[in-house]
Amino acid sequence: MTAITAALVKDLRTQSGAGMMDCKKALTETNGDIEAAIDWLRTKGLATAAKKSGRVAAEGLVAVSTNGTTGAVVEVNAETDFVGRNEDFQALVKGIASVAAEKGDDIDAIKASPFPGGSGTVEEKLTEAIATIGENMALRRAASLSVEKGVVASYVHNAVADGLGKIGILVALKSGGDTEKLAVLGKQIAMHIAATSPQSIGLDDLDPEAVERERAVLSQQARESGKPEEIIGKMVEGRISKFYKEVVLLEQTFVVDGENTVKAAIDLVAKEIGSPIEVVGMVRFAVGEGIEKEESDFAAEVAAAAR
Repeated sequence: MTAITAALVKDLRTQSGAGMMDCKKALTETNGDIEAAIDWLRTKGLATAAKKSGRVAAEGLVAVSTNGTTGAVVEVNAETDFVGRNEDFQALVKGIASVAAEKGDDIDAIKASPFPGGSGTVEEKLTEAIATIGENMALRRAASLSVEKGVVASYVHNAVADGLGKIGILVALKSGGDTEKLAVLGKQIAMHIAATSPQSIGLDDLDPEAVERERAVLSQQARESGKPEEIIGKMVEGRISKFYKEVVLLEQTFVVDGENTVKAAIDLVAKEIGSPIEVVGMVRFAVGEGIEKEESDFAAEVAAAAR
């Protein structure tokens, strides 16, 4: 019996693109014969993942999973928007979100965890989906929030199914008040975040570098107006205040009523339930944000295929 070493498994992974556990199983089944192991993987539809692993996966779905005081959001990418309508892909992303709700935002830990209701790990399930659906896929990121008292609420924009869509939001509200009313408020705030994409919850956690960059731009704009230096200072401070109202969650005008700030809307509910409410966390995932997508010339592709 040939010893199935780590180097042998790595070699097979390099050649086949299949997952580590699949490679180990293939080598075990074929007594360490690399060529036979590749054939074994091909018969299972797993070796095809290698050809797809180099493609840009910038589409896909975001999924949220919440359970009272805990919640998680994940982004799983694929190559085309069409895959987002595939029921198998949707079930895959939803299952990964439920794992993340338990494991947190550690991608490696999520991949190594058993996939809900089935055999194999999350990573193996991803590899299987790549082979079955025929596109490169990747668990890109995950985030989780929790509170001791209060709720973690969620919202999905452009939903294709329950808890699945193109933009996923989590909001953690810390409070000892009525959880049903907190959940309603939490969803409203999550919807607001989907629309406005704030950079921070409050002024204290806004990135100082972002403020300084904005201040520098505003200062230069004010100086070009030819106003005296003391007037310039006041102009900049006034415009910085406007900047805060645009990028800080609690300072923004609440999209639900269009009148109060988010902070004022929270204070109204806090008064109603007789308990302070604090936004202690927020996460906003949008599919594909930050991924450089490949631009293709469709006419050139067709011409090349014809030749």
